[in-house]
Amino acid sequence: MNTETQTASDFEFFILLAKLRSLSGAARALDLSPPAATKRLGVIEQRLGVRLVNRTTRSVSLTPEGETYLRYASQIVGQVREMEEAISGARRDPQGLLRINATLGFGRTSIAPLVSEFAKRYPSVEVQFEVTDRPVDLIEGAFDMAIRFGELPDSRLSARRIMSNRRFLCASPKYLEKYGTPERVEDLAQHRCIIHRQNDDAYGVWRYIVNDHIEAIKVKGALSSNDGDIVLRWALEGHGILIRSEWDLAKYVQSGRLHLVLPNTVLPSADLFVYYSRQKNQTARARAFIDFLISRFQAPFTPVETGVETRERKKRSPRK
Repeated sequence: MNTETQTASDFEFFILLAKLRSLSGAARALDLSPPAATKRLGVIEQRLGVRLVNRTTRSVSLTPEGETYLRYASQIVGQVREMEEAISGARRDPQGLLRINATLGFGRTSIAPLVSEFAKRYPSVEVQFEVTDRPVDLIEGAFDMAIRFGELPDSRLSARRIMSNRRFLCASPKYLEKYGTPERVEDLAQHRCIIHRQNDDAYGVWRYIVNDHIEAIKVKGALSSNDGDIVLRWALEGHGILIRSEWDLAKYVQSGRLHLVLPNTVLPSADLFVYYSRQKNQTARARAFIDFLISRFQAPFTPVETGVETRERKKRSPRK
């Protein structure tokens, strides 16, 4: 291997090491033995005459010289990849490794089938798809992207919106017949509410928007779960009032199995985003997958109608 090729290979090795913060993790990713990875780092440091990382038994952290090396290495590798894609991208399909993360339930039921479709369309792309119940650190986890509902979790990330997705209060007709329909947000405190526990959200605190300000109300109920499918099933069975996104609700509202509660109350939305690191240039395969996702989520459901939309349409309709 000539000097230029070895240097380029060292750049990619060090970028991976910096992402994973682990020599053993970098060794596994590159199919090296841990001693071989340690030796490789030592050779780079010896050539430069400086220490690039501080090592502990569990992880590594970059020295100031390591941060400088990483910055230049990332720029050079990114520019080389851009150059290669600019030259060859027009005549070949995307190829290489693509690492994607998504939420557990949504990833399994909705994203995994799309990964299957994408893999058939782009057989030269190797996809590693992981689902987790909590958000991941894209940079430390060496993921190309994560698919998540809600706001940007990290200032180091950029995002593209895949789908707008409002959230509503809802309940089954059976529940509303038995316990009545709330007329004001404050009435929710007296109702049986089904609580979906998510990450570190305060338990039983529901937020809503009034004049661009976030307000909160404490609710209670006999049932709670961290699984969205479970709480939706409980709402369908008449156990209480639930907050759920349009993605989950639309078909049940249209069939009459669930009714909107306080439909004009505005809740924080749960728009679907794909997040990716600002620190590296997107590859052709990552751009292809994001474009593919967005095309598949064009109007994925018939929007839920509230009384506001219906009244507005009647106003605009010409009188006969």
